[in-house]
Amino acid sequence: MTCSCITRRRALGLAALAALSAGGLLAGCGDKAAEKQSLAPVEIDRSTSCELDGMLLADYPGPKAQIFYAGQDKPAFFCDTVELFHTLLASEQVRAVRAVYVQDMGQANWDEPKGHWIDAKTAVYVLGSKRKGSMGPTIASFAQEQDATKFAGEYGGKVLRFGDIKLDMVDLSGGALHDTRM
Repeated sequence: MTCSCITRRRALGLAALAALSAGGLLAGCGDKAAEKQSLAPVEIDRSTSCELDGMLLADYPGPKAQIFYAGQDKPAFFCDTVELFHTLLASEQVRAVRAVYVQDMGQANWDEPKGHWIDAKTAVYVLGSKRKGSMGPTIASFAQEQDATKFAGEYGGKVLRFGDIKLDMVDLSGGALHDTRM
């Protein structure tokens, strides 16, 4: 005899899928030009803080990220791509995501990244390199696979696509416990 009950994790996953589907349907009903304009990446400044821990993004090295959630005018910022992926992949995430951006580290300065925002879903990533981000070990993001491959050759790590990154690869314990600047 099999159990046909739905686990909490599966229910949350189904709710997130439904929210993403509904968000896509609703996006088709409005003015496409206005929708595209409102989803353009927003540049960080000295006061931009992380959604999860309140850290100021401009104070730390490595790639940053931002998510536009349905029903919000401004993006939620993340001081590290590990935090971004943990948020997107966690089973508790049920908010509809309209757009996700990361920085192209093939163009941005690692120590003081500004600008060079790219669609996170089309980016190429390097997991496990020697380079550190705001939370310690990070996932470097690139617009071009050749830049990711060159980076991995110099700093180590494995080149991956967005869909290849799984929850068990995004450990949030990183460097936060060892950060003496907080």
